[in-house]
Amino acid sequence: MDLADAPPALLVRRHLHIAGDWVDPADGGTIPVENPATGEVLGQVPAGTPADVDRAVAAARAAFPGWAATAPAERAAHLDRLHTALAARADDIARTVALELGTPLKLATRVQAGLPLAVLRGMVDLAARPPAEETIGNSLVVREPVGVVGAITPWNYPLHQVVAKVAPALAAGCTVVLKPSELTPLTAYLLFDAITEAGLPPGVVNLVPGTGPVVGEALAAHPDVDLVSFTGSTATGRRIAHLAADRIARVALELGGKSANVILADADLPTAVKVGVGNALLNSGQTCTAWTRMLVHRDRYAEALDLVAAAVAGYRPGDPFDPATRLGPLVSAAQAERVRGHVDRALADGARLVAGGPDAPLPPRGHFVAPTVFADVHPDSDLAQEEVFGPVLAVIPFADTDEAVAIANNSRYGLAGAVWSAEEEAALAVARRLRTGQVDVNGGAFNPLAPFGGYKQSGLGRELGGHGIEEFTELKAIQR
Repeated sequence: MDLADAPPALLVRRHLHIAGDWVDPADGGTIPVENPATGEVLGQVPAGTPADVDRAVAAARAAFPGWAATAPAERAAHLDRLHTALAARADDIARTVALELGTPLKLATRVQAGLPLAVLRGMVDLAARPPAEETIGNSLVVREPVGVVGAITPWNYPLHQVVAKVAPALAAGCTVVLKPSELTPLTAYLLFDAITEAGLPPGVVNLVPGTGPVVGEALAAHPDVDLVSFTGSTATGRRIAHLAADRIARVALELGGKSANVILADADLPTAVKVGVGNALLNSGQTCTAWTRMLVHRDRYAEALDLVAAAVAGYRPGDPFDPATRLGPLVSAAQAERVRGHVDRALADGARLVAGGPDAPLPPRGHFVAPTVFADVHPDSDLAQEEVFGPVLAVIPFADTDEAVAIANNSRYGLAGAVWSAEEEAALAVARRLRTGQVDVNGGAFNPLAPFGGYKQSGLGRELGGHGIEEFTELKAIQR
């Protein structure tokens, strides 16, 4: 089926996935799914309830002893079959993300479909390894699965963020109840089609779509959920942490970011700017790790602004299925309005508009915001401090390396960042000083096996690779 041409009726999903079966929800409520490029409804999913969460958690709890006792090699074999089933759906995944999120199809194919497959492939290999044990004196220290995991995922990378939680949880021996974002839930259904085909044991992974205030809160507060893994806004993460704290349950939180791209005076400026703009505008700026603050040495500031303006001009907003489109819409009307508010406040605060802005031409329908660049942004201003989550870049000058580090660290967030220099050791020295969970040096490639997570209000815990599996384990000391 060509999802780009599918009528809305073909994108309707009516069931939950609980205990290995597609089952009816507790009531008939539904959630419409919108195409943000047109503003039209393209499908719907059930609106789950706390009763549905109870059923799903009970199924996960019942499945947990058997799955936890399954040999690592057998769990890895299940994940390998899931990878095969998911890879066969890669084209449908890319098209579905392009429809429900608006990511341009080329990017959706490479990143939205490709990245989770790479993460899952790595997890297959890691899952096959027996859990590490350590002897400390007369104690044998072992890792055991934490139990039932409540996974609450965001809309901006609707398959990657799910796989980044579900795959390591399963590798660790946990069972899972998933609540995908109500804005982009259709992609999760493709995953569960693959889960069904792969033959994972009943109850090991369960799906309850719904809203955050209803399904998300019920899952976070559920007494039989041992760990809540959430990706999303810092405000929502704070709420989930409160709900889990009431019952002393663990949380793993991957939250907001306001990442700095530090371009030192000796850097390859054209490359640093080109890559920096691409990172800031990735997924229409709807990326938690986006380098939304570009810090440039004063000696090269004017040159950098010219390069930024030229790079941004190449990002044409439009239909996600048009090969010429490089920038899709924002996910919803509310998100677009929120981003426009940030642009208006930056103008009111005296930032200098370099590209885009409220008067830039846009497609006649859909939730589009023009790629926008501001110069002379004060490091303490709202634009430099608040996560915009849209295609808006702040360019900030600095006088020396110490000032660059101070500006970069002047944030309540600490998720990602970048450093550019002709001298790698100089770049590494700056990277070590940044209070952030990940730093790319001179355009270093994303590593799906490296730990992913943030400092400060960017969250708690780590995802991906072996560290991601450890997040879903408990430590036990056995004295002999």
